[in-house]
Amino acid sequence: ERAINLETQTTMPIKDHGEMGFSGENGDLSIDDLIVRLSNIGYYKELFKFVYGSEEVSEVKIQNALAQFIRSIQSFDSKYDTGRALAANDGQAFSNFTVQENQGKNLFLTAPIFNSSGVRTSGGLGCGGCHRAPEFDIDPNSLSNGFGGSIAGTPDFTNTRAPSLRNIVNIDGNPNGPMMHTGIITTLQAAIGHYGDMTNNLNNTNLDPRLKPNGLGQQLNLNATEINAVIAFLKTLSGTDVYTNAKWSNPFN
Repeated sequence: ERAINLETQTTMPIKDHGEMGFSGENGDLSIDDLIVRLSNIGYYKELFKFVYGSEEVSEVKIQNALAQFIRSIQSFDSKYDTGRALAANDGQAFSNFTVQENQGKNLFLTAPIFNSSGVRTSGGLGCGGCHRAPEFDIDPNSLSNGFGGSIAGTPDFTNTRAPSLRNIVNIDGNPNGPMMHTGIITTLQAAIGHYGDMTNNLNNTNLDPRLKPNGLGQQLNLNATEINAVIAFLKTLSGTDVYTNAKWSNPFN
């Protein structure tokens, strides 16, 4: 949550020493060096003139162009979208879903009910409280999700901006990459399991209140049937257009 908007965010990885390396520090080239390189490429001269009316390349123009491209990457052709169009609301069973997928949807969207010790006694898992339908993005008011990691040996209690859960798996049903801000979680089962027991996060003063009922770390008491149902539902959030539409293909091929 360090960037105020998408435009600012687009060049942060470019200027980060640990990512694309145009930091201008410790021997790295700077963003200005990158701009000089782009300015000397013929097709970028044509493209910048076509879009902006001038061949001049600047960081602001790069940011605006990248942000517009990123905003174009929308995926709303999933099994969930088909089912939602046929239903009156998200709480209704989707006619195109399996029994397991509908169970997973209910578990995802329904808030859990806890006892005084923070143990779930009924209800769902409450995932939808932070990952809101239909975009399944993250509530911008969310605080720390209790995921570990550390910065210089200090527990990491900061907030991180989570992407949408749409297309969390690819068309083969496999995760589209490692999860959490450290990339250490590689399976949906492990990602769900992380939220099953928050009792080791009580020293996290920034833990989201939705994860600590009655001031205690939640214990969801998940079983294999519930975990598999939520995974089945998460897979319904993936479409195919984002993987096949030529407008998102490699322009250099």
